[in-house]
Amino acid sequence: MTGPHALAILVMLLWAGCYPFIAMGLSDAPHLTFAALRALLAGGGLLAIAGARKCRLPSSAAEWGWICLTGLSMTSLGYFGMFHASEFVSPGLATMIESLQPMMTALLAFLFLGERPRLVNWTGLVLGAVGVSLVAAPKILAAGGDQALNGMGFVMIATGGVAAGNIAIKNVSASVDASMAMGLQLVIGAVPLALLAAFGPDPLAITWSARFALSLTVLALPGTALAYWLWQKVLQSLDVSEAASFSFLVPLIGVSAGAAFFGEIIGGNVALGAMLAALGLYLASSRIPRTSPLPGRRDH
Repeated sequence: MTGPHALAILVMLLWAGCYPFIAMGLSDAPHLTFAALRALLAGGGLLAIAGARKCRLPSSAAEWGWICLTGLSMTSLGYFGMFHASEFVSPGLATMIESLQPMMTALLAFLFLGERPRLVNWTGLVLGAVGVSLVAAPKILAAGGDQALNGMGFVMIATGGVAAGNIAIKNVSASVDASMAMGLQLVIGAVPLALLAAFGPDPLAITWSARFALSLTVLALPGTALAYWLWQKVLQSLDVSEAASFSFLVPLIGVSAGAAFFGEIIGGNVALGAMLAALGLYLASSRIPRTSPLPGRRDH
């Protein structure tokens, strides 16, 4: 796979690496303060690049609307769920649950973008979801299952936000420069996070340790700014459902990282789930026909 497919794989590698760095920095800052700082640093960096390149601001109400929706869904809801989930579930499990996102995205793309996944695509999405269930079920049924269930709820909030954000990004991917669009949505999405953090206990109780500085920098720059910029580039070329199916790579990366850095045991159910996720990616990423034009898209 080359071109946008290679970029999609790179984005998944960057995103899969976020959960361990979130876990690394959580003890040094309140959750939502940490999330808001990540979004602001990433968004500010992208807007600085956009300004240096003299990129235009969005020029229509529709463009601003889609960018605001991206910020509120992908950044506000996505980070709210992601950072809180890290308190309850392990990084490996969190990344596995989040791989349900392709199914949500495909449904939204079917409803709002006119994408019509074929039977083979839906089969791949279902196989990926089954793989997630194989990994998640034992964690929920084991001791401490209530905490795992709480964590899954937060991950699902994040996953739903990312799915909705994918639809919104697609609608501006061809008309607004990626650094401008992603920079704006990150800054916009950081505002609700900062407001929620302000009402929490000790929102400025940050320990500026080397560990926290490393965690924040890695999350904000390669994990967010670079990843979001690349993701908009991916969505310029691929249908949303096809692009989102690459999220099935995240469980494979997450399980490996969890075993390597957090001592998670890879049992038979995890191995089978990972194999199903890989097969799901292969089937779900087959070319998806679209029966109606994307709103606002200009074909050349």
